Amino acid sequence: MTRILISGAGLGGLALAQALRHGGLDVAVYERDPTPQTRDQGYRLHIDQDGNTALRACLPPPVLDLVRDTSGVNGDLVAAFTQRLERVSAQEFPGLGPDLISNVDRDTFRQGLLTGLDDVVVFGRTVTGYETTGTGRVRVGFAGGGGDEGDLLVGADGVGSAVRRQLLPQAGTRDLGLRCLYGRMPITEVTEPLIPADFHRGFCWVAGDNGLGAGFAPVRFRHRPAGYLMTVLVGPPALLGPGRPDLRQIALESTADWHPTIKTLFSYAEESSFFPVTIRAAQRVPAWPSGPVTLLGDAVHTMPPAGGVGANTALQDAATLSAELLAAARGTRSLLEAVTAYERVMLPRGFTTVDNSVHMLTQMFPSPSDRV
Repeated sequence: MTRILISGAGLGGLALAQALRHGGLDVAVYERDPTPQTRDQGYRLHIDQDGNTALRACLPPPVLDLVRDTSGVNGDLVAAFTQRLERVSAQEFPGLGPDLISNVDRDTFRQGLLTGLDDVVVFGRTVTGYETTGTGRVRVGFAGGGGDEGDLLVGADGVGSAVRRQLLPQAGTRDLGLRCLYGRMPITEVTEPLIPADFHRGFCWVAGDNGLGAGFAPVRFRHRPAGYLMTVLVGPPALLGPGRPDLRQIALESTADWHPTIKTLFSYAEESSFFPVTIRAAQRVPAWPSGPVTLLGDAVHTMPPAGGVGANTALQDAATLSAELLAAARGTRSLLEAVTAYERVMLPRGFTTVDNSVHMLTQMFPSPSDRV
Protein backbone atom coordinates (compact mmCIF):
# COMPACT_ATOMS: atom_id res chain seq x y z
CA MET A 1 0.00 0.00 0.00
CA THR A 2 1.24 3.49 -0.88
CA ARG A 3 2.42 5.34 2.24
CA ILE A 4 2.18 9.14 2.31
CA LEU A 5 4.01 11.24 4.90
CA ILE A 6 2.70 14.75 5.56
CA SER A 7 4.77 17.31 7.45
CA GLY A 8 2.36 19.74 9.09
CA ALA A 9 -1.16 19.38 10.48
CA GLY A 10 -2.44 22.71 9.21
CA LEU A 11 -5.66 23.02 7.28
CA GLY A 12 -4.29 21.85 3.92
CA GLY A 13 -2.34 18.97 5.41
CA LEU A 14 -5.35 17.72 7.35
CA ALA A 15 -7.70 18.01 4.36
CA LEU A 16 -5.20 15.98 2.33
CA ALA A 17 -4.94 13.38 5.10
CA GLN A 18 -8.72 13.06 5.25
CA ALA A 19 -8.99 12.46 1.51
CA LEU A 20 -6.15 9.95 1.37
CA ARG A 21 -7.28 8.05 4.46
CA HIS A 22 -10.83 7.88 3.12
CA GLY A 23 -9.40 6.61 -0.17
CA GLY A 24 -7.61 3.74 1.55
CA LEU A 25 -4.01 4.99 1.54
CA ASP A 26 -1.60 4.71 4.46
CA VAL A 27 -1.06 8.23 5.82
CA ALA A 28 1.04 9.66 8.65
CA VAL A 29 0.96 13.35 9.63
CA TYR A 30 3.68 14.87 11.80
CA GLU A 31 3.07 18.24 13.46
CA ARG A 32 5.55 20.25 15.49
CA ASP A 33 2.89 21.84 17.72
CA PRO A 34 2.34 19.88 20.93
CA THR A 35 -1.46 20.32 20.65
CA PRO A 36 -3.92 21.60 18.02
CA GLN A 37 -4.20 24.98 19.84
CA THR A 38 -0.78 26.37 20.51
CA ARG A 39 -0.01 29.10 17.97
CA ASP A 40 -1.43 32.53 17.22
CA GLN A 41 -2.33 32.23 13.54
CA GLY A 42 -5.62 34.04 13.27
CA TYR A 43 -9.28 33.72 14.11
CA ARG A 44 -11.89 33.98 11.38
CA LEU A 45 -11.19 32.40 7.98
CA HIS A 46 -13.18 33.11 4.84
CA ILE A 47 -14.17 30.02 2.84
CA ASP A 48 -15.03 30.80 -0.78
CA GLN A 49 -16.59 28.71 -3.54
CA ASP A 50 -13.24 27.11 -4.38
CA GLY A 51 -12.72 26.22 -0.73
CA ASN A 52 -16.20 24.71 -0.48
CA THR A 53 -15.60 22.62 -3.60
CA ALA A 54 -12.27 21.41 -2.23
CA LEU A 55 -13.80 20.47 1.11
CA ARG A 56 -16.50 18.42 -0.61
CA ALA A 57 -13.79 16.64 -2.60
CA CYS A 58 -11.55 15.92 0.41
CA LEU A 59 -13.78 15.21 3.38
CA PRO A 60 -15.84 12.09 4.08
CA PRO A 61 -19.53 13.08 4.42
CA PRO A 62 -19.66 12.84 8.26
CA VAL A 63 -16.58 15.07 8.60
CA LEU A 64 -17.91 17.57 6.06
CA ASP A 65 -21.21 17.71 7.96
CA LEU A 66 -19.35 18.36 11.23
CA VAL A 67 -17.21 21.10 9.69
CA ARG A 68 -20.30 22.74 8.21
CA ASP A 69 -22.34 22.47 11.41
CA THR A 70 -19.55 24.03 13.49
CA SER A 71 -18.82 26.83 11.01
CA GLY A 72 -19.98 30.41 11.31
CA VAL A 73 -23.41 31.69 10.31
CA ASN A 74 -23.09 32.81 6.70
CA GLY A 75 -22.50 36.50 6.08
CA ASP A 76 -23.71 38.40 3.03
CA LEU A 77 -21.56 41.54 2.85
CA VAL A 78 -18.03 42.78 2.17
CA ALA A 79 -17.77 46.54 2.58
CA ALA A 80 -15.23 49.37 2.86
CA PHE A 81 -15.48 52.53 4.95
CA THR A 82 -13.59 55.71 5.73
CA GLN A 83 -12.31 56.21 9.26
CA ARG A 84 -15.48 58.26 9.85
CA LEU A 85 -17.48 55.10 9.01
CA GLU A 86 -18.77 56.46 5.74
CA ARG A 87 -19.47 53.53 3.45
CA VAL A 88 -17.32 53.70 0.31
CA SER A 89 -18.13 50.41 -1.37
CA ALA A 90 -20.08 47.23 -0.73
CA GLN A 91 -20.60 43.85 -2.31
CA GLU A 92 -23.53 41.73 -1.22
CA PHE A 93 -23.84 37.95 -1.42
CA PRO A 94 -27.53 37.16 -0.91
CA GLY A 95 -28.98 33.69 -0.84
CA LEU A 96 -26.04 31.69 0.50
CA GLY A 97 -27.65 28.37 1.35
CA PRO A 98 -26.99 26.47 4.58
CA ASP A 99 -24.95 23.85 2.69
CA LEU A 100 -22.28 26.46 1.89
CA ILE A 101 -19.65 27.59 4.38
CA SER A 102 -18.69 31.25 4.25
CA ASN A 103 -16.55 31.52 7.40
CA VAL A 104 -14.98 29.36 10.08
CA ASP A 105 -13.11 29.84 13.30
CA ARG A 106 -9.61 28.52 12.66
CA ASP A 107 -9.31 26.41 15.82
CA THR A 108 -12.81 24.97 15.49
CA PHE A 109 -12.18 24.22 11.81
CA ARG A 110 -8.93 22.47 12.63
CA GLN A 111 -10.65 20.37 15.28
CA GLY A 112 -13.23 19.32 12.71
CA LEU A 113 -10.56 18.37 10.19
CA LEU A 114 -8.88 16.22 12.85
CA THR A 115 -12.01 14.07 13.24
CA GLY A 116 -11.17 10.40 12.81
CA LEU A 117 -7.44 11.03 12.42
CA ASP A 118 -6.36 10.18 15.98
CA ASP A 119 -4.16 7.34 14.75
CA VAL A 120 -2.83 9.37 11.81
CA VAL A 121 -1.72 12.71 13.29
CA VAL A 122 1.20 12.85 15.72
CA PHE A 123 1.62 16.15 17.58
CA GLY A 124 4.90 17.29 19.08
CA ARG A 125 6.94 15.71 16.28
CA THR A 126 8.99 18.12 14.17
CA VAL A 127 10.20 17.06 10.73
CA THR A 128 13.66 18.57 10.29
CA GLY A 129 14.65 17.10 6.95
CA TYR A 130 14.54 14.11 4.66
CA GLU A 131 16.63 11.85 2.48
CA THR A 132 15.79 9.75 -0.55
CA THR A 133 16.57 6.07 -0.12
CA GLY A 134 18.20 3.79 -2.66
CA THR A 135 14.80 2.36 -3.57
CA GLY A 136 13.37 5.80 -4.39
CA ARG A 137 11.38 6.16 -1.19
CA VAL A 138 11.83 9.07 1.22
CA ARG A 139 12.81 9.01 4.88
CA VAL A 140 12.13 11.91 7.23
CA GLY A 141 14.08 12.77 10.35
CA PHE A 142 12.62 14.23 13.53
CA ALA A 143 14.00 16.73 16.01
CA GLY A 144 15.30 14.70 18.92
CA GLY A 145 15.93 11.63 16.80
CA GLY A 146 13.99 8.98 14.98
CA GLY A 147 12.25 9.04 11.65
CA ASP A 148 9.75 7.44 9.31
CA GLU A 149 9.73 6.25 5.72
CA GLY A 150 7.17 6.51 2.95
CA ASP A 151 6.64 6.66 -0.79
CA LEU A 152 5.95 10.42 -0.83
CA LEU A 153 6.61 13.31 1.54
CA VAL A 154 4.29 16.32 1.37
CA GLY A 155 5.64 19.49 2.96
CA ALA A 156 2.55 21.19 4.37
CA ASP A 157 4.53 22.84 7.16
CA GLY A 158 3.76 26.48 6.49
CA VAL A 159 5.82 29.59 5.84
CA GLY A 160 8.85 28.29 7.75
CA SER A 161 8.79 24.95 5.97
CA ALA A 162 11.83 22.77 6.66
CA VAL A 163 10.84 20.61 3.70
CA ARG A 164 10.87 23.61 1.34
CA ARG A 165 14.25 24.78 2.64
CA GLN A 166 15.77 21.45 1.64
CA LEU A 167 13.83 20.86 -1.57
CA LEU A 168 14.09 24.46 -2.85
CA PRO A 169 16.91 26.22 -0.98
CA GLN A 170 16.70 29.11 -3.44
CA ALA A 171 13.04 29.78 -2.61
CA GLY A 172 12.06 32.24 0.04
CA THR A 173 9.49 34.72 1.24
CA ARG A 174 9.51 38.50 1.21
CA ASP A 175 8.44 40.85 3.95
CA LEU A 176 5.80 43.12 2.42
CA GLY A 177 6.46 45.88 4.94
CA LEU A 178 3.16 45.49 6.78
CA ARG A 179 2.20 44.19 10.21
CA CYS A 180 -1.16 42.90 11.48
CA LEU A 181 -2.45 43.08 15.01
CA TYR A 182 -5.15 40.46 15.41
CA GLY A 183 -7.62 40.56 18.28
CA ARG A 184 -11.03 39.26 19.23
CA MET A 185 -14.05 40.85 20.91
CA PRO A 186 -16.56 38.44 22.45
CA ILE A 187 -20.13 39.11 21.31
CA THR A 188 -22.24 39.42 24.44
CA GLU A 189 -25.40 41.21 25.54
CA VAL A 190 -23.19 44.20 26.34
CA THR A 191 -21.07 44.28 23.18
CA GLU A 192 -23.55 43.23 20.51
CA PRO A 193 -25.37 46.61 20.42
CA LEU A 194 -21.99 48.34 19.92
CA ILE A 195 -21.37 46.61 16.57
CA PRO A 196 -22.50 48.62 13.50
CA ALA A 197 -25.18 46.92 11.41
CA ASP A 198 -22.89 46.33 8.44
CA PHE A 199 -20.21 44.83 10.66
CA HIS A 200 -22.72 42.18 11.72
CA ARG A 201 -23.12 41.06 8.10
CA GLY A 202 -19.57 40.17 7.01
CA PHE A 203 -16.06 41.52 6.53
CA CYS A 204 -15.77 45.30 6.79
CA TRP A 205 -12.60 47.27 6.08
CA VAL A 206 -11.96 50.74 7.50
CA ALA A 207 -9.23 52.83 5.82
CA GLY A 208 -7.65 55.45 8.04
CA ASP A 209 -6.30 58.83 6.94
CA ASN A 210 -3.08 57.98 8.81
CA GLY A 211 -2.12 55.17 6.43
CA LEU A 212 -3.45 52.40 8.67
CA GLY A 213 -6.38 50.10 8.07
CA ALA A 214 -8.65 48.05 10.29
CA GLY A 215 -10.79 45.02 9.52
CA PHE A 216 -13.76 43.61 11.41
CA ALA A 217 -15.68 40.39 10.84
CA PRO A 218 -18.06 38.36 13.03
CA VAL A 219 -18.06 34.66 13.80
CA ARG A 220 -21.44 33.47 15.08
CA PHE A 221 -21.30 29.73 15.43
CA ARG A 222 -24.12 27.70 13.97
CA HIS A 223 -23.93 25.13 16.76
CA ARG A 224 -23.85 27.44 19.76
CA PRO A 225 -24.97 31.00 20.54
CA ALA A 226 -21.56 32.36 21.52
CA GLY A 227 -19.42 34.18 18.99
CA TYR A 228 -16.93 36.98 18.53
CA LEU A 229 -15.93 39.90 16.34
CA MET A 230 -12.46 39.53 14.83
CA THR A 231 -10.51 42.79 14.92
CA VAL A 232 -7.45 43.51 12.78
CA LEU A 233 -5.21 46.57 12.60
CA VAL A 234 -2.75 46.77 9.69
CA GLY A 235 0.12 49.19 9.18
CA PRO A 236 3.87 49.55 8.60
CA PRO A 237 6.48 47.94 10.90
CA ALA A 238 6.69 51.17 12.92
CA LEU A 239 3.16 50.39 14.07
CA LEU A 240 4.58 47.99 16.64
CA GLY A 241 7.60 50.04 17.62
CA PRO A 242 10.22 49.01 20.16
CA GLY A 243 9.11 48.13 23.67
CA ARG A 244 5.38 48.08 22.95
CA PRO A 245 4.00 44.96 24.62
CA ASP A 246 0.41 46.22 25.01
CA LEU A 247 -0.93 45.50 21.54
CA ARG A 248 -4.50 46.50 22.31
CA GLN A 249 -3.25 49.89 23.47
CA ILE A 250 -1.45 50.31 20.16
CA ALA A 251 -4.75 49.68 18.37
CA LEU A 252 -6.54 52.19 20.58
CA GLU A 253 -3.91 54.91 20.16
CA SER A 254 -3.61 54.32 16.41
CA THR A 255 -7.34 54.84 15.88
CA ALA A 256 -7.86 57.61 18.45
CA ASP A 257 -8.96 60.12 15.77
CA TRP A 258 -11.25 57.68 13.99
CA HIS A 259 -14.98 57.27 14.52
CA PRO A 260 -15.58 56.55 18.22
CA THR A 261 -17.15 53.20 17.39
CA ILE A 262 -13.80 51.85 16.20
CA LYS A 263 -12.10 52.70 19.48
CA THR A 264 -15.02 51.16 21.37
CA LEU A 265 -14.70 47.86 19.50
CA PHE A 266 -10.97 47.67 20.15
CA SER A 267 -11.48 48.59 23.80
CA TYR A 268 -13.89 45.69 24.33
CA ALA A 269 -11.61 43.18 22.62
CA GLU A 270 -9.84 40.79 24.97
CA GLU A 271 -6.40 42.12 25.81
CA SER A 272 -4.94 38.61 25.83
CA SER A 273 -6.33 37.90 22.35
CA PHE A 274 -4.02 40.32 20.53
CA PHE A 275 -0.97 39.08 18.65
CA PRO A 276 1.18 40.47 15.80
CA VAL A 277 1.81 38.92 12.39
CA THR A 278 4.34 39.92 9.74
CA ILE A 279 2.71 39.94 6.31
CA ARG A 280 4.82 37.93 3.88
CA ALA A 281 4.49 36.58 0.37
CA ALA A 282 6.30 33.80 -1.43
CA GLN A 283 8.81 34.58 -4.12
CA ARG A 284 7.84 32.89 -7.36
CA VAL A 285 9.90 29.82 -8.17
CA PRO A 286 10.03 27.90 -11.47
CA ALA A 287 8.92 24.31 -11.71
CA TRP A 288 11.43 21.78 -10.38
CA PRO A 289 11.98 18.13 -11.35
CA SER A 290 9.24 16.13 -9.66
CA GLY A 291 10.20 13.42 -7.21
CA PRO A 292 9.14 11.76 -3.96
CA VAL A 293 8.85 15.15 -2.20
CA THR A 294 6.34 17.91 -2.93
CA LEU A 295 4.83 20.97 -1.22
CA LEU A 296 1.39 22.29 -0.37
CA GLY A 297 -0.13 25.59 0.77
CA ASP A 298 1.99 28.25 2.47
CA ALA A 299 4.99 25.94 2.40
CA VAL A 300 5.33 26.75 -1.30
CA HIS A 301 3.14 29.79 -2.10
CA THR A 302 3.01 31.78 1.14
CA MET A 303 -0.07 33.94 0.87
CA PRO A 304 -0.64 37.44 2.29
CA PRO A 305 -4.08 37.79 3.90
CA ALA A 306 -5.56 40.22 1.36
CA GLY A 307 -8.65 38.66 -0.17
CA GLY A 308 -8.85 35.86 2.39
CA VAL A 309 -7.64 33.24 -0.10
CA GLY A 310 -4.77 31.54 1.75
CA ALA A 311 -6.80 28.76 3.34
CA ASN A 312 -8.84 28.26 0.18
CA THR A 313 -5.74 27.85 -1.96
CA ALA A 314 -4.28 25.29 0.47
CA LEU A 315 -7.57 23.37 0.37
CA GLN A 316 -7.48 23.43 -3.43
CA ASP A 317 -3.94 22.02 -3.29
CA ALA A 318 -5.17 19.22 -1.04
CA ALA A 319 -8.04 18.38 -3.39
CA THR A 320 -5.83 18.39 -6.49
CA LEU A 321 -3.05 16.33 -4.92
CA SER A 322 -5.38 13.79 -3.33
CA ALA A 323 -7.19 13.21 -6.62
CA GLU A 324 -3.89 12.56 -8.39
CA LEU A 325 -2.56 10.26 -5.66
CA LEU A 326 -5.76 8.24 -5.49
CA ALA A 327 -5.68 7.86 -9.26
CA ALA A 328 -2.14 6.53 -8.94
CA ALA A 329 -3.25 4.12 -6.25
CA ARG A 330 -5.87 2.76 -8.67
CA GLY A 331 -3.10 2.11 -11.17
CA THR A 332 -4.07 4.70 -13.77
CA ARG A 333 -0.68 6.41 -13.47
CA SER A 334 2.56 6.16 -11.52
CA LEU A 335 3.15 8.02 -8.29
CA LEU A 336 5.70 10.26 -10.02
CA GLU A 337 3.21 11.05 -12.78
CA ALA A 338 0.64 11.97 -10.14
CA VAL A 339 3.03 14.36 -8.38
CA THR A 340 4.03 15.92 -11.71
CA ALA A 341 0.39 16.48 -12.67
CA TYR A 342 -0.33 18.06 -9.29
CA GLU A 343 2.63 20.45 -9.44
CA ARG A 344 1.72 21.43 -13.00
CA VAL A 345 -1.61 22.76 -11.66
CA MET A 346 -0.58 23.89 -8.17
CA LEU A 347 2.36 26.11 -9.06
CA PRO A 348 0.73 28.53 -11.55
CA ARG A 349 -2.52 28.60 -9.58
CA GLY A 350 -0.78 29.31 -6.28
CA PHE A 351 1.59 31.99 -7.51
CA THR A 352 -1.09 33.74 -9.57
CA THR A 353 -3.15 33.95 -6.39
CA VAL A 354 -0.13 35.30 -4.48
CA ASP A 355 0.38 37.98 -7.14
CA ASN A 356 -3.28 38.98 -6.99
CA SER A 357 -3.16 39.23 -3.19
CA VAL A 358 0.00 41.33 -3.26
CA HIS A 359 -1.57 43.63 -5.86
CA MET A 360 -4.61 44.06 -3.62
CA LEU A 361 -2.35 45.06 -0.73
CA THR A 362 -0.56 47.66 -2.85
CA GLN A 363 -3.96 49.16 -3.67
CA MET A 364 -4.92 49.25 0.00
CA PHE A 365 -1.51 50.50 1.21
CA PRO A 366 0.22 52.44 -1.58
CA SER A 367 3.83 53.17 -0.82
CA PRO A 368 6.36 55.39 -2.59
CA SER A 369 8.96 52.66 -2.10
CA ASP A 370 8.01 49.52 -3.94
CA ARG A 371 7.00 47.33 -1.06
CA VAL A 372 6.88 44.28 -3.26
